[in-house]
Amino acid sequence: MEEFYTIQGEGYNTGKAAYFIRLGGCDVGCHWCDVKESWDAALHPLTAADTIVANAARHPARAVVITGGEPLLYNLDYLCNELRKKGIKTFIETSGAYPLSGSWDWICLSPKKFKKPVPEILSLANELKVIVFNKSDFGWAEEHASHVSSLCKLYLQPEWSKAEETTPLIIDYVKENPRWQISLQTHKFMNIP
Repeated sequence: MEEFYTIQGEGYNTGKAAYFIRLGGCDVGCHWCDVKESWDAALHPLTAADTIVANAARHPARAVVITGGEPLLYNLDYLCNELRKKGIKTFIETSGAYPLSGSWDWICLSPKKFKKPVPEILSLANELKVIVFNKSDFGWAEEHASHVSSLCKLYLQPEWSKAEETTPLIIDYVKENPRWQISLQTHKFMNIP
């Protein structure tokens, strides 16, 4: 769908420069998705993986974030292998709704109620990032936290349009459950892509 050089805005790698590759196509369908234009892959012309790798290699940050849509709709083995040959670290942001392909330096799993993650991805996640839209999302977060590795970083992130309402709830929750941390969409505060 698009590729661009920016600053990672959320989760564990917040504040780091990275080349973003947003793949078109998603059938998870979160009603609060902020990139609904990514859902229909047919709206976005195909780009050769080698072209994407060459574009990423032009930037000084040696990190790529592959996101979507839902990136695991595709086999990402070739893309990841070619990026790694160029010395570029590979990060993925996924709902985990499909089996993992590709080779990853960092896996951010953001499970969605609309299409649950496949079990095997839970044990591989480096980061569990749960979007909090309403109070029931805390239970959803804990349900998934019980299946990730003890080394997995745990984040609660307010859904942007409800941040005023949910952020105080998240603050209280993290104070009571300090194994969790707060993730904010800092790129939106900074008005960068």
